[in-house]
Amino acid sequence: MAANILIVDDEQAIADLVEVYLKNENYNLFKFYNGKDALDCIAKEKLDLAILDVMLPDVDGFSICRQIREKHNFPVIMLTAKEEEIDKITGLTLGADDYITKPFRPLELIARVKAQLRRFTKYNSSEPNQEEHVIAFSGLVLDMNTHECTLNEKKLSLTPTEFSILWVLCSNRGRVVSSEELFNEVWGDKYFTNSNNTVMVHIRHLREKMQDSTEHPKYIKTVWGVGYKIEK
Repeated sequence: MAANILIVDDEQAIADLVEVYLKNENYNLFKFYNGKDALDCIAKEKLDLAILDVMLPDVDGFSICRQIREKHNFPVIMLTAKEEEIDKITGLTLGADDYITKPFRPLELIARVKAQLRRFTKYNSSEPNQEEHVIAFSGLVLDMNTHECTLNEKKLSLTPTEFSILWVLCSNRGRVVSSEELFNEVWGDKYFTNSNNTVMVHIRHLREKMQDSTEHPKYIKTVWGVGYKIEK
């Protein structure tokens, strides 16, 4: 079944161009030029991914992302015309899974979309074997089938990317997972120097939700200059 994708951008030429490229990949498109119509669509339709422009005339992309994360866990890609790192960090902190800066090549955006859908499908697919889709240790339980995570019987509200990162780290308990390996596994994209910042933001957000100390972590430990590790 073709994925349902939301694209929101007040620059009609960009939204129309993205629509053409995504439809060529046989995706179902819901295209809007403002935030209000996009929010109405989110409430009514079953979406698999959203592409949100940060700067919109009514409701900004950050606010839409925040509202999506209150009820949904599908991937969110932010479009920004700004180069400032703070905008990217803001989007990731609010639950976005990826960001791309304008101007961009349409084929690059398509590649990002495919990577996010591939990752989301991978970490939400059903597996018949209980041992293969559930990880449980030290009060932490991750269920790949339901995409739910609980810590000491309290449910954690994780984004798809945060869940994927935690799943990879838990699946490799006892060994260090490098930032590059983590990025390749979760994002399915080529690793660049600034990719480490993306990983760091998500790790920090994960720790905050788990109330895991940075100085004396119980779960996610930083191995400086190498990567991250969860002990067995």
